[in-house]
Amino acid sequence: MSQPDTKTRILDAAEELFARSGFHATSLRMITGHAGVNLAAVNYHFGSKEELLEAVIERRLAPLNRQRLALLDSELALARRAGRRPDPRELMRALIEPTIRLRDQGAGPERFITLVGRILADPEGVGRDIFLCQMGPFISRLFEALHQALPQVSRTLLFWRLHFAIGSLSHVMRCHDRHIQLPAGVEARLDTARLAEVLLAYTLAGMEVPE
Repeated sequence: MSQPDTKTRILDAAEELFARSGFHATSLRMITGHAGVNLAAVNYHFGSKEELLEAVIERRLAPLNRQRLALLDSELALARRAGRRPDPRELMRALIEPTIRLRDQGAGPERFITLVGRILADPEGVGRDIFLCQMGPFISRLFEALHQALPQVSRTLLFWRLHFAIGSLSHVMRCHDRHIQLPAGVEARLDTARLAEVLLAYTLAGMEVPE
């Protein structure tokens, strides 16, 4: 089995350590030691610690956003051909389903989920700004598509409903299966497909409710 190249080793090490200890508590020396490379390799491939974090985020988020956009564009194309409004359920599916599937894709994506939770909670906002910048184009496209689908909902209220939906998705990604205590008769574990459908139904109800 071939070994990962230097750039991949650095990305893997940075992802693991940023997720474990946070961006500010992780030094480049810690990353290079974990990756088994020298500091010059980090400077050559990435430049700075902030640029390394940006590359770590982009490695997972760019393909995820491509999946989301493909689903979004597919529904918009179907709606145009059929002469109807886009289906809000399928629009929200573009956000939720690929994201939930990330949980089943191995240790690297699981660490990325932890990392995203950390950077969004970071009051200094280094990683948060990077993450939101990379998410921005998809979220803007999704918002405009939802406005086409739900013209009876004001843009302001629609924005907040989408904000709440993203918050619910983030909570599920970070906290699913991590309950301290469950009520009697409650089963916490749902397979990925079922979890996506449950969350989709929940968020869709909030998106469509009359003002």
